[in-house]
Amino acid sequence: QVHLVESGGGLMQAGGSLRLSCATSGRTFSSYYMGWFRQAPGKEREFVATINKSGGYTNYAESVKGRFTISRDNAKNTMYLQMNSLKPEDTAVYYCAAAWGSLITAGPEVDYWGQGTQVTVSS
Repeated sequence: QVHLVESGGGLMQAGGSLRLSCATSGRTFSSYYMGWFRQAPGKEREFVATINKSGGYTNYAESVKGRFTISRDNAKNTMYLQMNSLKPEDTAVYYCAAAWGSLITAGPEVDYWGQGTQVTVSS
């Protein structure tokens, strides 16, 4: 069992930056592929970014490529999402996700979800 807790969300003006964190329990953090999703009001949850177990491979949604950076610190059992050049359309609840068997891309492969953290970007 993996317990995921997101933090770092908040209100930011367009063009600003935020860093989200996803802290995990247990000693097996390095055994999981990790990722971030987001869900805006009235929309379906969408993939944002993923990272492999070692942190050596990452992949991003086109909408955030070049602005967001996913990373992980296996020694601290924590994953991060650095969000720069924020836009109003980035406003959403951001969810941390963990998968045992494969890289995270669409959602069905996710084994554990966090509770979400709100990010609001004002214009």
